[in-house]
Amino acid sequence: MDNNKNLKTFFIKLISISLAIIIILNVLFNLIIPNLKFIHTLTSFSELETRREHADQLRDSLNDLLKKDNLIKQEDKILLYKLYQKFQSEFEEIK
Repeated sequence: MDNNKNLKTFFIKLISISLAIIIILNVLFNLIIPNLKFIHTLTSFSELETRREHADQLRDSLNDLLKKDNLIKQEDKILLYKLYQKFQSEFEEIK
């Protein structure tokens, strides 16, 4: 009798947890993921017209970037130069 009661409690908990997991996964996939612009962009690359639009936007952005006098901020230049020097010193050790 005690064994049947424990088994009944186990199955009730198992079904409850399974339903909770299904509901949580359903909410995640239906509410959160479709709102991410990145995922929408990736899934839209299967359409030829969308790929062409993104390519045109990329070209326009690159052309706008090339028209600027400074492509990189001064602090970023300093960081990149320090990184370059670090790489250079490490490669000199190889010689």
